[in-house]
Amino acid sequence: MAVFKGAGVAIVTPFHEDGSVDYETFAELIEYQIENGTDAIIVCGTTGESSTLSHEEHLDVIRYCVKQVNGRIPVIGGTGSNCTETAVYLSQEAEKSGVDAVLLVSPYYNKATQNGLYQHYKTVAESVSVPAILYNVPSRTGVNIAPATVVRLCRDVENIVGVKEASGNISQVAKLMSLADGCVDLYSGNDDQVVPLLAMGGQGVISVLSNVAPRQTHDMCARFFAGDLEGSRQIQLDAIPLIDALFCEVNPIPVKAGLELQGRLQSNLRLPLTHMEPEHVEELKKAMKEFGVL
Repeated sequence: MAVFKGAGVAIVTPFHEDGSVDYETFAELIEYQIENGTDAIIVCGTTGESSTLSHEEHLDVIRYCVKQVNGRIPVIGGTGSNCTETAVYLSQEAEKSGVDAVLLVSPYYNKATQNGLYQHYKTVAESVSVPAILYNVPSRTGVNIAPATVVRLCRDVENIVGVKEASGNISQVAKLMSLADGCVDLYSGNDDQVVPLLAMGGQGVISVLSNVAPRQTHDMCARFFAGDLEGSRQIQLDAIPLIDALFCEVNPIPVKAGLELQGRLQSNLRLPLTHMEPEHVEELKKAMKEFGVL
């Protein structure tokens, strides 16, 4: 059984102006997501600025999220690292906090071989008992997890259950699902490819869009699974201008700006990320209004 089915939000981590974590706002964001049908919360991923959190902050944010959600929907903790030992530590501590699964980004900067990726993921996943979802995002990590490697891991390691696919390569995803023969739970890692990946057997999406449009993102998946393919497709197509605006600068700069436009937080980021350029804010505002989320 999949960890979740539908729309999971890759939730932002709100900061005060001094850079400290704004837990009061974080709680409000979590409640907003649950109230609007989000099917899972993915905490401390790329969108959560995990790369600028200390290990202590990282684990504190995961613990807080688990406590706030209180079992209402699954919580998946981002615990990957380019250091296998660090990924083991973060995963074990996240498991102690009560996460339902971990999300493991492929090791960045090291540029491991496929065998290195296999050994890394096997080591981390076998250090915990909760399900593990691989995260393939070569544009950020510099390395691609080949379809055969994903399938091998899902078959060889009991608690590796699937992959968040953010390569953007539809042909690669098709090859993956052809090889998988049902052993891989596929999640779209790109908001502009949700419906195409669902059509190839995907379980849902781990979404940036869902931060500002949780109900629409949930409905896109729910309608697909209910057999309303036209309704699902229309939401996907209607969302494209907003998705483009949310990625006109590096994530999560635009989505935090969008949440600020909605009055949900102050778009404070940690360096090296900076505030969105004013002309891009205007483009984002226009797209949000057209999609009905502002």
